[in-house]
Amino acid sequence: MNRSQLDHILKAHHRDAYLWARQCCSFEDEMAKDVLQQSYLKILEGQAKLKDASKAKTWLFSIIRYTAIDELRKAGKVVSLMDSYDPIEIIEEVDGTNYEEIIKLLPEMQREVILMVFYHQMTIAQSAEILQIGLGTARTHYDRGKKKLKELITKVQIQEEYGK
Repeated sequence: MNRSQLDHILKAHHRDAYLWARQCCSFEDEMAKDVLQQSYLKILEGQAKLKDASKAKTWLFSIIRYTAIDELRKAGKVVSLMDSYDPIEIIEEVDGTNYEEIIKLLPEMQREVILMVFYHQMTIAQSAEILQIGLGTARTHYDRGKKKLKELITKVQIQEEYGK
């Protein structure tokens, strides 16, 4: 793939790529910008190669995700796999209208699948490919994430209604 084709792909998906980088970086804007820039450099320097142009968005999101994981690890902000599956308690300061904060309360894999499917209009199969997990596993995270998100939103609304 030549440079102009890569430029076209990056420009076509830039907005979604930035939003995904932001989501992968726990909604930290500056880190997301750094991750996105590093991802673009990897692509333009040929460190990451696109084999199937029909999967450009999936490929780009994978690069961004792994670049973000590396940056979070360097910053000491990565949660171990076992910690990401612990039950989550509602934080008292969560505003019921701030869905970004509520989504942060989901376990990492559930959050990532939910964000890709709902926010980035990807299929569960595409999200499974990006996360490098099986389709059945992605479906499980998707279903559990939806249920947990509904539960969290309901709890936050009840807390707000009855004065926490």
